[in-house]
Amino acid sequence: MGSLAWEALHRLQSPQPVEGVTIMVVAGIGIVVNTATALLFMRGSRSDLNIRGAFLHMAADAAISLGVVVGGLVILQTGWLWLDPAISLALVAVILVGTWALLRESLHLAVDGVPAHVDPRAVRTWLAGRPGVAAVHDLHVWALSTTEVALTAHLVMPGEPPGDRFLAEIATGLSHRFAIGHATIQIERDAMAACPACGCE
Repeated sequence: MGSLAWEALHRLQSPQPVEGVTIMVVAGIGIVVNTATALLFMRGSRSDLNIRGAFLHMAADAAISLGVVVGGLVILQTGWLWLDPAISLALVAVILVGTWALLRESLHLAVDGVPAHVDPRAVRTWLAGRPGVAAVHDLHVWALSTTEVALTAHLVMPGEPPGDRFLAEIATGLSHRFAIGHATIQIERDAMAACPACGCE
């Protein structure tokens, strides 16, 4: 987008003749192809960041092609050569606004941030409410990919150590309630004995 905007600014200063008919025909083909491709990605774009990126890319290409067709038609009718770079700048602005959320989510994923759909406080509260759990500490939630979420946590359980059934119930609950599919739980009898210097709750 930066490159396109830079070129458009130069063309605004010195407008160049454009082949209106050729541009409209090529751009019209682009509209059909890119729109059809975007529709293929539309369903999965809500749940997968990669698919959303592909969808927005195809949708942006279709929008650019539409802008080119409209611009070519107006230029043919009016001879306004400045309209071509002006439309380019407008499309740059629209695409940047439309993809800003995708960039933000991508950066969040890259730094292992907590996925937007997971509330760590709610997860902590739910874990602390399990039978026999006295405290929860060292809780970490992060995205393994665009569709998979991982969790690690220490549960303080002063009573008898729970069995595999308890851990299976925890894993099932985390999956169903918070869409966390990969959970690693460590059971401790005494939090301070297991972690004397961490100051955990």
